[in-house]
Amino acid sequence: MEVADLQEVLSPGQPEFRAKQIYHALYRTKVVDLVQISTLPGPFRSDLAANHTVGLPKLAKRYESSDGTRRYLLELEDRRTIEAVLMPEPGRDTICISTQVGCPVDCKFCMTALMGLERNLTAGEIVAQVLFVARDNALLEQPARLNIVMMGMGEPLLNLPNVLKATRILTDPQGVGLSPRRITLSTSGIIPKIVELGEQPVRPKLAISLNASTEEQRQELMPITRKYHLADLIEACKQYPLRSWEKLTFEYALLKGVNDSDADARRVVKLLANLKCKVNLIALNPGPGIPFETPDMGRIQSFQAILRRSMPCFVRKPRGRDIFAACGQLKRNG
Repeated sequence: MEVADLQEVLSPGQPEFRAKQIYHALYRTKVVDLVQISTLPGPFRSDLAANHTVGLPKLAKRYESSDGTRRYLLELEDRRTIEAVLMPEPGRDTICISTQVGCPVDCKFCMTALMGLERNLTAGEIVAQVLFVARDNALLEQPARLNIVMMGMGEPLLNLPNVLKATRILTDPQGVGLSPRRITLSTSGIIPKIVELGEQPVRPKLAISLNASTEEQRQELMPITRKYHLADLIEACKQYPLRSWEKLTFEYALLKGVNDSDADARRVVKLLANLKCKVNLIALNPGPGIPFETPDMGRIQSFQAILRRSMPCFVRKPRGRDIFAACGQLKRNG
């Protein structure tokens, strides 16, 4: 909740500074119980705690990977569950969070797509994932180390109002206090919402899930392309108002024998020509119900070498495959 939302929740007649005190306690002090807000008068604090909760999710299960990745199955107030992932690295920690329960975008290489959509998350539920995982790993006092990627369950742009509100809270110096440079949103390519995102004064960085080098190929892998065509998506990216420090990121899941040829790589170079961007290659993270295979390393390196002649291109290191925590694997698996 932002300050205005908190003001509406408070009983009539409460001054605005009370809402600001609660906001500060939730996001800067990061209380887990409203009775801990020592700046509030005792009776008011007790009444507040009796009628409201902080709204943090409950831990349903934590999974530990051999590479240090942690996958969190989190239970919301309505008993639905979502997943968040912590990926620790030297010098930084990345928290991958969900924006919806399930996902309505039927990408054929993603396990989350098999769930369908249950509902959107509120802004509070989005922020709460960051606070929960950060607290569980003693990261709350090191915000400069934290990176947030909205790449878990869901299509963020189909829940844009709540994603934007969560971003404002996460980046507010009086809120969680993260830099906008450290928050990235990944989309399958909802063109009208990309335009709307670019109009916002406070927004995450934009990553586009590309995954194909032709319209026909992308329609097979990402049926949403039948509505939002590849050529129109690239044009929207050309028109996107990047900030001075910003690049677009394109993510490309490599599927063996499907979209990983040298010819595919050359077509990707042509598609992204003249864009200020980088490309992250993701070798398919396999899982039950996914009818594709992971390319071998030689094929991945050949694809990367072609792109690197024209643009920055990186191979994303798979994290947490052994606990189904890698990109495209989030489906509440045991």
